[in-house]
Amino acid sequence: MRSLVFVLLIGAAFALDDDKIVGGFECTPYSEPHQVSLNIGYHFCGGSLVNQNWVVSAAHCYQSRIQVRLGEHDISVKSSHRHYHSAIMRSLVFVLLIGAAFALDDDKIVGGFECTPYSEPHQVSLNVGYHFCGGSLINQNWVVSAAHCYESRIQVRLGEHDISVNEGTEQFIDSSRVIRHPQYDSWNIDNDIMLIQLSRPATLNSYVQAVALPRSCAPAGTMCTVSGWGNTMSSTANEDRLQCLNIPILSYSDCNNSYPGMITDSMFCAGYLEGGKDSCQGDSGGPVVCNGELQGIVSWGYGCAERNHPGVYTKVCIFNDWIQQTMASY
Repeated sequence: MRSLVFVLLIGAAFALDDDKIVGGFECTPYSEPHQVSLNIGYHFCGGSLVNQNWVVSAAHCYQSRIQVRLGEHDISVKSSHRHYHSAIMRSLVFVLLIGAAFALDDDKIVGGFECTPYSEPHQVSLNVGYHFCGGSLINQNWVVSAAHCYESRIQVRLGEHDISVNEGTEQFIDSSRVIRHPQYDSWNIDNDIMLIQLSRPATLNSYVQAVALPRSCAPAGTMCTVSGWGNTMSSTANEDRLQCLNIPILSYSDCNNSYPGMITDSMFCAGYLEGGKDSCQGDSGGPVVCNGELQGIVSWGYGCAERNHPGVYTKVCIFNDWIQQTMASY
């Protein structure tokens, strides 16, 4: 799920911990389909879906990371109507980075395809009781992901294809350290990279393999594969199965023209300016692999597959020294 930049509007007085609706009645199930639950391991605030990409809530509900839960009625039980999306909020006029656009029932697939099972053996799922971001195994002990995916404790799931079932190929390994780049800027998403040290080495096999770090920065026009368990925006695709999308790296001028003044040296754009294909197929933190090398990390963008708004990715090649020095320090 790629971080899409949305604004979370604000407004409401400070709510005491024991605030409740008093004198009301149980809603007819799913009669308020705009209602969302904001969750940080437990429900703590409500909100309203105002379109596929935007939620409005109260400023006092600010948390640095939030899971947005849609399609709920009884939050104590599992329902097939639920849609969960992890999120980051930044600033008091909250900018909500949600890991995929909420897909309405009549949405169509936006490019992409189900990956051949285990064809991306470096792909990992980051899990905190639920899948919330992707990442890439770069050796037996380390995973690279996006800094905006930071959690202090993460379970790294390797060897996955369908994350909804036990396929017998998985390895679940807890993190021992989660290290964001020291110059990560949550406001403009600059230096959006982090390293996760595994608590024990991964076992490398045909289902779990490391991806090579880039020897140099890939030029514009290079074709790459982005992958993840993000929302496919399809009524037929199974987003529990790893999705792939082939996209070209775009020139700096095309990237900067799409996002004037927002593209830093740590970023590049990839995708199609005409729209129609985009990494809403993928997850924040997931890999962009070009000619067998990890050139990008799924980072941010506007909307999904919109004309003149390609995906924006962390440029891994400029972080090689930081990656090597950090790994050597532990």
